[in-house]
Parts: sequence; structure tokens; C-alpha cells
Amino acid sequence: MSEGDLTITIRGESVTLLPERAMLWSSRKALLIADPHWGKAATFRAYGIPVPSGTTDEAIGRLDRLVKRTGAEEIIFLGDLLHARAGRSAEMFTALDEWRRQNPELKMLLVRGNHDRRAGDPPAELGIQCTDAPYDMSPFVLHHHPQPSAEGYVLAGHVHPGVRVYGTGRQTERMPCFLVGSDVAILPAFGDFTGLANIEPGEGDAVYAIAEETVIPISTQA
Repeated sequence: MSEGDLTITIRGESVTLLPERAMLWSSRKALLIADPHWGKAATFRAYGIPVPSGTTDEAIGRLDRLVKRTGAEEIIFLGDLLHARAGRSAEMFTALDEWRRQNPELKMLLVRGNHDRRAGDPPAELGIQCTDAPYDMSPFVLHHHPQPSAEGYVLAGHVHPGVRVYGTGRQTERMPCFLVGSDVAILPAFGDFTGLANIEPGEGDAVYAIAEETVIPISTQA
């Protein structure tokens, strides 16, 4: 683990918030990742909108480095693994297949999100188990949409949370963040081409911003 990681406890379980925009569930050795949106740039290009290529390759590289440095044995995707059917390019799946062949021992689970239902499941040869939400993994309930559940504490994504941090001289900066509430935690979007949505923390919510290579607890007050 690195100095930029931040470990907290949720429902008696130790979880580490990672600056790579992921969460490590320590006792399970599982990485939880929300909203990769792989194929989003390819989807834009398919509709004639010029956007940079290479976003999926960078994300796969970041994921590979993350698995190696954390020793994770399992990856759980909290929805929106793929962005759209139009983004299902042979180039993207070839890159994913090559990476998967180098990591055959990894367990992988996708809890489908709204984009997955339109884009379709990943190819079977990638060895990713796919299921609908909610998915019980006590004490947590895995979901894509951040909605409380009577069955347990919800880990979710969907929102692509960002928070505005205020500095001196009226300087402000928007950063991706984790939002940890009493019943639900929302993970930042793992994908690079996803944007940020400003969140409004409620009373008792904890916000952890990602400042370059460090996760930090912050105040959202100006």
C-alpha cells in the first residue's frame, strides 16, 4: 500500500480508499471499481465526434498496476463496465483479452448498471461473472445506483461524484471523491472520460477527495 491511500472502517470491515479511484476491501482482497465506461471514446468516434483514443488502454494499465500493488485477488465492478453497444470495438476487447490472459487467476464480477443493460455483457471469454443488482456480499450490498437497502450497507457508483474544494484567494478546484454516508458509499468513476457531478453531502456524510496521488478527508465549506 502507499502513503496516499486512506483506510477507514465501514460496518466493521476495513476498506482502503485508493487514489486510483477504487476501493480495496481488505479481508476479501477485493478491488471495488465503479463506472469504467470502457468504450465511451469509441462510441463518440462512431458517431463522428473527434475525441482522443487510448483511454481504455490507459485504464487497463492503471488497473493492472493497482492489482499488483494491492495484491487483490478479485475485482468487483459496480456497474457501467461498458459504455454503449456502439463502443464494443474489436480493438478494445483485444486489449482486455490480452490483459485477462495475463491475469487468469483473478475473480471478476460485474454488478450491471444502466449502461451495461444497453451495451450488453462483456464477452464470455473474459471470464467476468455478470449479475443484476442488488448483489448481497455481507455486510455489504453491491449496487450501481446509490440507494439505501434494508439488507445491508450499499456500495455503489453511478453518480461520478466530484466535490469543489475552496482555497485561499477565492481559488476553487473540483476533484473526484468518495462519499461515505450512514447507509451508502458512492465510489468515484474509474474511467478517465466520464466527467464529474457535484455532490451535496448530507449531515453526517464524510467526503474524501482525490488530490493527485492522495486521498484526503475534506471540509466542503467555503
